[in-house]
Amino acid sequence: MTFDSRITRLPRAYEPDRAADTLAVLPEVTGVMRDLLYGVAGSSPYLSGLMQKEAEWFIAALDDPEASVAEVLELVRTLEVDQLRSGLRQAKRRIALMTGVADVGGVWGLETVTGTLSDFADVAVDTALKRLVGAEIARGKIPGMTDDDAATAGGLFALAMGKGGAGELNYSSDIDLIVLFDNDRLDEDNYDDARASFIRATRKMTTLLSEQTAEGYVFRTDLRLRPDASVTPVCLSIAAAEHYYESVGRTWERAAYIKARSAAGDVKAGEAFLETLRPFVWRKHLDFAAIQDAHDMRLRIRDHKGLHGALNLDGHNIKLGRGGIREIEFFTQTRQLIAGGRDPSLRTRETRRGLDRLAAAGWVEADDAVKLYDHYSFHREVEHRLQMINDQQTHTLPNSAEGWERLAAFMGRDVPELRAELEQRSHEVHALTEGFFAPDEPAPAADTFGKDIEAAWLGYPAFRSERAVELFKRVRPEIFDRLKQSAKPEEALLQFDGFLKGLPAGVQLFSLFEANPQLTRLIVDICATAPALAQYLSRNASVFDMVIGGSFFDPWPSLDDLRQSLDRSMAEAEDYESKLNMARRWMKEWHFRVGVHHLQGLVSAQESGEQYSDLAEAVISGLWPIVVEEFSRKHGTPPGRGAVVLGMGSLGARRLNAGSDLDLIMIYDADGVDNSDGRRPLATRPYYARLTQALLTAVTAPMGEGKLYEVDMRLRPSGRQGPVATSLNSFDMYQRDEAWTWEHLALTRARPIAGAEDLAEEVEALRQQILAEKSNGETVLTDVADMRRRIAEAKAPQGAWDAKIGAGRLQDVELCAQTAALRAGSAARNVPEQIAAGVASGWFNAADEAALCNAANLFWQLQAAARLLTGGKLDPDELGEGGRRFILRETGFADTEALRIAMDETANAADQVISRLLE
Repeated sequence: MTFDSRITRLPRAYEPDRAADTLAVLPEVTGVMRDLLYGVAGSSPYLSGLMQKEAEWFIAALDDPEASVAEVLELVRTLEVDQLRSGLRQAKRRIALMTGVADVGGVWGLETVTGTLSDFADVAVDTALKRLVGAEIARGKIPGMTDDDAATAGGLFALAMGKGGAGELNYSSDIDLIVLFDNDRLDEDNYDDARASFIRATRKMTTLLSEQTAEGYVFRTDLRLRPDASVTPVCLSIAAAEHYYESVGRTWERAAYIKARSAAGDVKAGEAFLETLRPFVWRKHLDFAAIQDAHDMRLRIRDHKGLHGALNLDGHNIKLGRGGIREIEFFTQTRQLIAGGRDPSLRTRETRRGLDRLAAAGWVEADDAVKLYDHYSFHREVEHRLQMINDQQTHTLPNSAEGWERLAAFMGRDVPELRAELEQRSHEVHALTEGFFAPDEPAPAADTFGKDIEAAWLGYPAFRSERAVELFKRVRPEIFDRLKQSAKPEEALLQFDGFLKGLPAGVQLFSLFEANPQLTRLIVDICATAPALAQYLSRNASVFDMVIGGSFFDPWPSLDDLRQSLDRSMAEAEDYESKLNMARRWMKEWHFRVGVHHLQGLVSAQESGEQYSDLAEAVISGLWPIVVEEFSRKHGTPPGRGAVVLGMGSLGARRLNAGSDLDLIMIYDADGVDNSDGRRPLATRPYYARLTQALLTAVTAPMGEGKLYEVDMRLRPSGRQGPVATSLNSFDMYQRDEAWTWEHLALTRARPIAGAEDLAEEVEALRQQILAEKSNGETVLTDVADMRRRIAEAKAPQGAWDAKIGAGRLQDVELCAQTAALRAGSAARNVPEQIAAGVASGWFNAADEAALCNAANLFWQLQAAARLLTGGKLDPDELGEGGRRFILRETGFADTEALRIAMDETANAADQVISRLLE
């Protein structure tokens, strides 16, 4: 398509005489193209001058503007060092002219306009750096480097920051650069000479681009975004920059690096540097404290520029003022900072893409994202017209009638219409963004609810900073309103007090509450219902990240999906210890999710047990290869066929609760190999013993993120006296010849959860063979009866509400179910299937099955609830109203007395069946 066929809008000529004089040198132009250039020349003295100076090139370039721009950029790349000053300025004139006319005529959209300006900046800086460093190399100023090194500027590179990094340069923009060099390419003996050359080349590049000559300038170049700019040279080593950001990097610098792009010189070295800064820019936890930092930054800018107060369009700064461009950019970047550490999809430089992705992830309402970018585009269009008039880096609307008439003419608009639209858009931008940065101050509480308890809070660690106190003042009314709406406000307040007391810090969490009021309801619900879960939150407040991460209420993922999620999280960690900490953080988030879903009735007790088990299996199976790899670095790969981890007990049966330990055993098969092959080889038996211990340490060791699980290995052959890892042959012989009945019962719930797949299949086949062989054991029933008696004697029930211990209760029913599976030689692991195996074998009838399953179901509901609500003992009288309602909802009873009676009746019915079966 021709240029004129793509014109969609026309300006008016504010100065008709200037327009006529300009078109006199362009006699070939006719029709709508002439109308466009007439309006442009008559409104912009700068573009009028460019048309006259570049007339011959411009007329030819209009045949294919995109190709003409590409030719200009290619020509810049061929410039030699002595051609740079003039050649870059000619290129700038041509890019500015074509971009300006295409923009005003609507031929190019905003992204094409800003992208073209940014592409030219990249090529200009890139060519200048390479030629100037090449000249330093040619003069022998960078020892050890040759002409070939000039192609990558000797390891010197420029990061485009701000709008340049995002490909969004405005029409008369400064370019913000950070220039660094790769110190690893330099010899230590020649480091100082090379550094001096890089500094010299950077200064020359800045002067070359910025200096105003008779031919104009290229770009005003700003290097002040570099680390500690007031005391550092114009370019730094990568090592110095990394040290700075690791030690004193600030929130505004993190925000700046959202848009950072390796644009010139040794681009690959720049990209590698940006990758090293990823943990600095993108925090693992949702970073709501960044909101306050961004708000403070906005206020400092407004103070410095004197931009406070109500909107007044005359002299209004459309970039930094109320409802301006910067507010949209800050709004976008701050939300990216908050969540981009957890959601890589949000790590984008461009404003439009940032808003789109925030909307897709649920951080911004989709309609708001569309509105904000529409306002952003309009503001940028106005900004460009202001700058095109005289090629000035201005963002200030006119403050005279003449100025408004020129701007309106340049945009093809009437002044009243333009002013009304600017005012409407600025107010809407402010309304959409200001509440996010600076919520209205809440009215102080008018009642005395909780005053005695609240008086102690200033002594808690969470309130140690003034900022935390101020944040809490703003969220307090919402929290207290929620507390007062709970069934027993005083009980909920006491639990909330316990939650606050356990918090190590408050700024991040209180910031999170302010930005996400829905979390206030959640924490109050938890405090009013589940003290144990509230205490868990005190120690692990970062798990709230998951609640607002967008998928907290999605359906439960498959085990494979969980594994992949954990693998992705650990892959972001650089070393072994970091991976273990990452696994802890990941597990705690998902563990919290299961608890909340159970508490809110989104999953049943049975489903929660399966989900806790999936989680544990994902952790063990995910850590296993990490542990093996780390151990193998010292001692070599596992000898023979490797090892398999068996989940025993509740993990094997896929029925864990919120506080469950993990029962594990390790089985290996050396396959005749006597030693490992590492630099510090071990004999097979100690190898697997120490590998097992390494896995236990990885799971149980207290670290920065706590521990994963407590682990019990007493179910291994010979219990505490046996080795922590058992060979397959030894396990086989022990189970067939030496194992006690209780060990065969334990085998009914064993399940491979990690390790070598072929070995896992063999172990499972062996398990089933052993159960089949032992099913006809003459002493099984007498052994179980004896075990049942000794269990009852060893530990009495903890009151009438004990769901686990006692005749006919959970432990008793599970023992009977395991016995049924053993006697039937069944591979079934969970309680209902094991009981069904007992019916199938003829050991008991359908009525017995119903009694046992009723007891298993009721007492599991109570046990799962107890561990979630209190972490231990269940006593409705001590639970509080919220906890009692949860228990009754779970079990389906009207009141606690009816539940207690049902517990006795259900336990008695199950006890009668079990006692009869074991007579």
